Amino acid sequence: MPIYALGDAEPEIHKTAYIHPDAVLIGNVKIGAESSVWPHAVLRGDDEFIIVGEQTSIQDGTVIHVTGETPTTVGSRCTVGHLVHLEGCVINDGALVGSSAVVLHRAVIGAAALVAAGAVVLADSVVPARSLAAGVPAKIRESRVDDAELLAGALGYVRRSRRYMAELRRLT
Repeated sequence: MPIYALGDAEPEIHKTAYIHPDAVLIGNVKIGAESSVWPHAVLRGDDEFIIVGEQTSIQDGTVIHVTGETPTTVGSRCTVGHLVHLEGCVINDGALVGSSAVVLHRAVIGAAALVAAGAVVLADSVVPARSLAAGVPAKIRESRVDDAELLAGALGYVRRSRRYMAELRRLT
């Protein structure tokens, strides 16, 4: 798997985390226990740091970056869907960011909140805990966020990553 130092900054990966061989980690990136980073995800911590908490999945094709002044943090037990773009933002514990969503500079996604697939959360936006943000640009919508369902989704990826660690093998 391509894991790169950038100057003195080296990715720090917990021994129980799963990083797919086709994911890319560069520089100041920290991956927590039982988290997973899936194929073609790119986490590039160059000007600031990226932190991914415990039991969080960063799914296929996601790009996580920082700004010159703003790190990116993703909490524990989060699900970051396929083809997501996170840049200089905060995703709090238990949140789900749907496929192809974008969360921009200094935006804050509250605990157990949902960012709908394809949504664009603009810079400096706040999505309150247990709410739904949908649309382009994202607006807060009425929702009944089910914490148990969000947790089950996050833990499903913990189980999946264990299977990949045990069974994945390259054929060609």
